[in-house]
Amino acid sequence: MNRLFFLLPLLLFAAMAGYFFVRLGDDASVVPSALIDKPVPQIDAPPLIEGKSGIKTADFTGEVKVLNVWASWCVPCRAEHPLVSRLAQTEGVPVYGLNWKDKKQAAVAWLNELGDPYAQIGFDESGRNGIELGVYGVPETYIIDKDGRIRYKRVGPLSPTILKDEVLPLIRELKQ
Repeated sequence: MNRLFFLLPLLLFAAMAGYFFVRLGDDASVVPSALIDKPVPQIDAPPLIEGKSGIKTADFTGEVKVLNVWASWCVPCRAEHPLVSRLAQTEGVPVYGLNWKDKKQAAVAWLNELGDPYAQIGFDESGRNGIELGVYGVPETYIIDKDGRIRYKRVGPLSPTILKDEVLPLIRELKQ
């Protein structure tokens, strides 16, 4: 009985090490979201640019839409921006932007430099709207169905492979 008492911590350690070893190959950018298949939470972000609409929860019904959360200080956001622009221009899906924890002047300058692919852009300087969405950091991309339900969340930058293999097939499926 004494041997079992001493072996128990060793067995527990071996089980935990085995679990972590198996999980080592998991993709760290796939972060589970409690909001998948749930309605877009309460969002009310004022416009980033005068003359262009901000974003509200009610904006995410009626057709499939993409929401891209970004910031001018985010290097991966700059890297993914051409893909976001291509998605907005060629796939017939409105892309909405949420500028997160940024300075308005810097965000507008960034869009002037790189181009503005967004149908509407909300400004979330305090990060409150991001909290409602469960934003971990930028960039993040959401696909929202016609009923206003979040169907996909990507933490981290989009890549051509992710766009081709995950994002576009789901958008096409949801549009049918």
